[in-house]
Amino acid sequence: MTAILKVAGVSKAFGGVQANRNVSLEVEAGRIVGLIGPNGSGKTTLFSSIVGYHPIDEGSIRFEGQEISRLRVVDIARLGLIRTFQQTRIYGGMTCVENMLISSSQRDARLLDLFQARSPEREERAGDLLDFVGLYPKRKLEAGSLSFGQQKLLEFAMALMNQPKMLMLDEPTAGINPTLINGLIDRLKRANEQFGITLFVIEHNMRVIMNLAEHIYCLAHGELLADGRPEEVQNDPRVLDAYLGAH
Repeated sequence: MTAILKVAGVSKAFGGVQANRNVSLEVEAGRIVGLIGPNGSGKTTLFSSIVGYHPIDEGSIRFEGQEISRLRVVDIARLGLIRTFQQTRIYGGMTCVENMLISSSQRDARLLDLFQARSPEREERAGDLLDFVGLYPKRKLEAGSLSFGQQKLLEFAMALMNQPKMLMLDEPTAGINPTLINGLIDRLKRANEQFGITLFVIEHNMRVIMNLAEHIYCLAHGELLADGRPEEVQNDPRVLDAYLGAH
């Protein structure tokens, strides 16, 4: 399979702190890939570098063969590379449908005019995706009234409104009620299978990532420590030492 994302020799420092050092990895198109590692291992920094939130110091980041390491966040999003965050970024005073309608990879810090964003096609797609994540009955409620887990589902649906080629999710199950986690895992897999969206996922919940990802990378101290199939990474002594602390 062809790699949709190639990270080669990427390094990033903040002052005297080396967040990432010579990290190289590939994400094949159409797959679900995981990124694990202990706190402070550089996972979120790497995600931020990939989507353009800060320039890298060294290396290369290519998306569908195009170098993106010097592009703006909004321009990377327009290419079809979308990211979600640990803390949801929704508009609490707007309804779920309104959040869906103003979600667009064509915006940066400015909101689309909601009137301009409305069209029969967009409203139908918003309803379909809210149904896909199980929020259709709550479509007219203000997003701020939803539980945290439901807000994460809304953010996931908002990301899908942009029809991404690849979706990067930072801790999608963090803070979610355990009863909602299985439903979220199922919807992530369905988005991958039905919509053909490549998923790259940071996740601390080992049960989740082992059941979700086809290939896993592990970072430690800002460097790539190991990678392979879930069962290989799970039993790698280096991972057990660095991440699980159980070897």
